[in-house]
Amino acid sequence: MKVVVLVSGGMDSVTALYQAVDEGHDVVAGLSFDYGSKHNHKEIPFAKEHCDALGISHEVIALPFMNEHFASHLLQSGGEIPEGHYEAENMKQTVVPFRNGILLSIAAGFAESRGAAGLVIAAHSGDHAIYPDCREDFMRPMSEAISSGTYEKLEVLRPFIDMRKEDIASRGDALKIDWSRTWSCYKGDELHCGKCGTCVERIEAFALAGLEDPTVYG
Repeated sequence: MKVVVLVSGGMDSVTALYQAVDEGHDVVAGLSFDYGSKHNHKEIPFAKEHCDALGISHEVIALPFMNEHFASHLLQSGGEIPEGHYEAENMKQTVVPFRNGILLSIAAGFAESRGAAGLVIAAHSGDHAIYPDCREDFMRPMSEAISSGTYEKLEVLRPFIDMRKEDIASRGDALKIDWSRTWSCYKGDELHCGKCGTCVERIEAFALAGLEDPTVYG
């Protein structure tokens, strides 16, 4: 199947990219979005690096309106990134309202324009606690809408929707992904902070998967 993979440069989406190739899909593009998050500038170069390594076209779509008009501490226009466990109540401050709805809508138009029949997104069950647009009760009707609204009945593939981060880490390890060439930290500083929700999730995933964590934390 010809597919477009949403690839941010983080562990989950990079694994989805390699898995799509491993499963024999014709990946016509890896698609990143620069929507003004504090860590886009750290993530996106890794997305390009992995696409380049696989011989896949990498495209970036800028969405400055999200940073300008949306309320979220994840955005450059927002407040400080909170620290703590990624499922903690204060992590809701990092939710970008309806982000996946917007990104999937744009990606659907992009994918249909490239002649793709599938769109791969790496949302997983660990996201479900605080991100409503990562849950299957959102993904299912969104997928149906995208299929109904495209001539080729574009399919939204969500291979990790029932998996947790440690499962993805194990899958990526089997695919021989270099985890040091991925980015998670929401703060977007020189090194991973090791304290924000997504760093905590990253540390926990490697530990639960029984894998060495190659990440350098500040």
